[in-house]
Amino acid sequence: MDQSPLIRFKRIRPQKDADVPLPAYMTPDAAGMDICVALDDDIVLPPGEITLLPTGFAMAVPKGFEAQIRPRSGLAVKHGIGLINSPGTIDADYRGEVKIAVINLGKNAYRFKRGDRVAQMIINRLCQARVQLVEILDETGRSSGGFGHTGK
Repeated sequence: MDQSPLIRFKRIRPQKDADVPLPAYMTPDAAGMDICVALDDDIVLPPGEITLLPTGFAMAVPKGFEAQIRPRSGLAVKHGIGLINSPGTIDADYRGEVKIAVINLGKNAYRFKRGDRVAQMIINRLCQARVQLVEILDETGRSSGGFGHTGK
């Protein structure tokens, strides 16, 4: 029996966006599903600017899972396009349109076109932690050593 979670997608504008691919794994061993944008018109994003790109779909993530939205490495390396809140999280109880918050960290303006693959989505099992306020924490070899503490 398959233990993979079932992710249900709904097109927000089915007649208008039927041509935009839903998230899909592009290779058999891909960890993430590529996400395409459902733009009406091209968007040109100047260097240093941020925009929110529509995908045209909503989704139902099963309880006990989350969807993480991450940058695509090709866009990041070749053009400096990243996600402003990477990784973004889609909770199991969210049912609105998935939108991708992109930032242009490159030196040139970047044009997004309808159907472009702009991000990838990873499905992760999760748990909610219990929280307890205490007066003393157990000591460790690192203790309160911060960034660069190990010297490596």
